[in-house]
Amino acid sequence: MTIQRMDHVSVVVGDLEAAIAFFTGLGMELDGQAPIEGRWVDRVAGLDGVRVDIAMMRAPDGRGRLELTTFHTPPAIRAEPEQPPANTLGLRSIMFVVDDIDATVAQLRARGGELVGEVVQYQGSYRLCYVRGPAGIIVALAEQLG
Repeated sequence: MTIQRMDHVSVVVGDLEAAIAFFTGLGMELDGQAPIEGRWVDRVAGLDGVRVDIAMMRAPDGRGRLELTTFHTPPAIRAEPEQPPANTLGLRSIMFVVDDIDATVAQLRARGGELVGEVVQYQGSYRLCYVRGPAGIIVALAEQLG
C-alpha cells in the first residue's frame, strides 16, 4: 500500500477570518468555505456534537492545500504553552517557498504574524525564517537565492 498524495494539512484556529487573511497575505487562495456538522464528523473526530466552519486554502501552484478549522462545539482547547517554541513535539511548522522573504514577512506582520527568531542565510542557497501565525502555528519561509 502506498500513499497516492498528501491532500492537505489542517490547522484549528480561533478566528477563521483572521487566519484566512493571514494565509491570503502569504499568497494562498481561498478555495471555499463550509459549515461542517453531523454524526459522521463526530465519529471521525471522536467527539460529540461537532460543529465547525472550515476554509480550504490553496497554494498558487495548485498543489498544496491548508484546511483552516474553527470549532463552535465542542469548544477548542489551547495547547500548553500557548506559544510553544520550535522544539515542541508534534507539528510545528509548515514551510513555504516565497519570492521575497522580506516583503512576505512584512505582509504577515501586518496581519498579526510575529517573527520568531530572525531571517538568516543558509550557505549561499536560501534565506530562511519562522513566523508565528494564527493559533500559534509556525510558518517557515524560504527564499531561494541565485
